[in-house]
Amino acid sequence: MEHLEVLDSRTGKSYKIPIDDGYIRAADIGKINVPERDLVNDVETESKISRGLRILDTGYQNTACVESSITFIDGHRGIIRYRDFNIEQLFHNYVFEDIMHLLIWGHLPTQAEKDHVRVGMADAMNPPESVAKVLSAFPRDAETMPMMLAGMSAFAAADETVCATRHTQKAMFQGRLDVADVALVRTIGYMATTTALIYCYKNNKDFTPPDPTKSLLGNILWMMGISQENPKVEECLNKLWILYADHEITNSTAAVLHAGSTLLDPVSAVMSGVICGFGPLHGGAIDLAYEALATIGIPERVPYFIEAVKRGKGRLFGYGHRIYKTRDPRLTLIEELMSKYKEEMDANPLIQVSLAIDKYASQDPYFIERNLKANADLMGCFLYTAMGFDPEMIIAISSVSRCVGALAHWRESLTQPVKLWRPLQKYVAPLAN
Repeated sequence: MEHLEVLDSRTGKSYKIPIDDGYIRAADIGKINVPERDLVNDVETESKISRGLRILDTGYQNTACVESSITFIDGHRGIIRYRDFNIEQLFHNYVFEDIMHLLIWGHLPTQAEKDHVRVGMADAMNPPESVAKVLSAFPRDAETMPMMLAGMSAFAAADETVCATRHTQKAMFQGRLDVADVALVRTIGYMATTTALIYCYKNNKDFTPPDPTKSLLGNILWMMGISQENPKVEECLNKLWILYADHEITNSTAAVLHAGSTLLDPVSAVMSGVICGFGPLHGGAIDLAYEALATIGIPERVPYFIEAVKRGKGRLFGYGHRIYKTRDPRLTLIEELMSKYKEEMDANPLIQVSLAIDKYASQDPYFIERNLKANADLMGCFLYTAMGFDPEMIIAISSVSRCVGALAHWRESLTQPVKLWRPLQKYVAPLAN
């Protein structure tokens, strides 16, 4: 096996650290330590309190926290694979419901498997009266994220399994995938229904009860009353949602796993991810990007805005991605959808501003030298806009597609040894004498 040779200059000792496919284990680094000195006998001794070498990695930029077989991303070569299927193959040959099954259960589904999950999900999509009452207590123009958390909390409070999780000493889901799958399916249903209820409430529309013959996407649009008005929306999102279903261990997925490591229920774990998803350095950047587009107003003002960004007088949200050093493969597929729905794209003035920014930035040396391109999260949002969704609902709706990938990781964690996530710190303040 390949290994890393480490010479500790403090002790003169040499260590061989195994390298496994480009990774070393922190536990192996922890074996490197300095013996404590016995001051009475003036000799070095292996003390039980001596501390091994630790790794400081602010923001986990170079640390893997899990082993997973769900999604593979190579940002240098522009590759994304779900369960060893290229994303291009999945995009062109399947719809979102197929990819949901692939990510969560590891294989493309039969029709019988689809029907089984549809029934379980639709059952969960019938909201208790308490959920509707909680959401109706908000002003119609309230921020979407607090409403999401309130709706999900109300669903959790009405779910006996969720409540029971907090009153048992044994792991309810760990190693019990049959029990976990029921809770997982219901969690996705709660997320979709909460989003649909918020959409209907904000737009003063009646909520349509779910249809057990429809898919997750079909039902959320049905409950919103959208699919009855415009069938193109489901056709478009059935492809777009594939591109957002999972993206390895994102900030929000890590939050789901972090919370899940306490052995709590999937509804609560997903709520942790929802909170992260609305942060301005994560999904919330979309809101800021739309605010900037609205401020610019017309394509003719784009050059002035870009020059201000270059002078440090503003920030262009939605550009650049820390993973991709080449073109994000999802962008080509999004462009296919944008071309297919060109008429809807052309009708929206905000999208025209965004396209003008993209054209200007793609020719500007400042952006070219820094490899700054519009990221797929931002570009995909323009399709939501073209399909008639208000910007304030985009993160909530796209979170339904993202929770599928996060819950696939949560389910995978249930097959691994229980390990409470507990990061370390480096204490830097002076110690008292």
